[in-house]
Amino acid sequence: MNETLDTHLQELRRGTVVLACLQLLRTPGYGYGLLEELERRGFATDANTLYPLLRRLEKQEYLTSEWNTEEARPRKFYRTSDAGIRLADTLTQDWLALTAAIATLTDQEN
Repeated sequence: MNETLDTHLQELRRGTVVLACLQLLRTPGYGYGLLEELERRGFATDANTLYPLLRRLEKQEYLTSEWNTEEARPRKFYRTSDAGIRLADTLTQDWLALTAAIATLTDQEN
């Protein structure tokens, strides 16, 4: 693909990763596990994008976190907060409306 197309695709996907994280983290998860789950579900991203996103969402109080030190390697687990759930629900409704609107543009008969 060319650089311009890559840029447009990246912009399109950026917001969807936020929504995907908020939805997936309704069940607590840690960064690397979230990376794998996002990839498995078709939201390819990398650690350099995900970890700053998680910190930003936590700072905005859409995620909460706690450290699990019971295993050999401590892990920070994130969970969608009540405010994050409300945001995810709102974003999902808007996404569905946008998807329907795009469908009317692409499903028109010629």
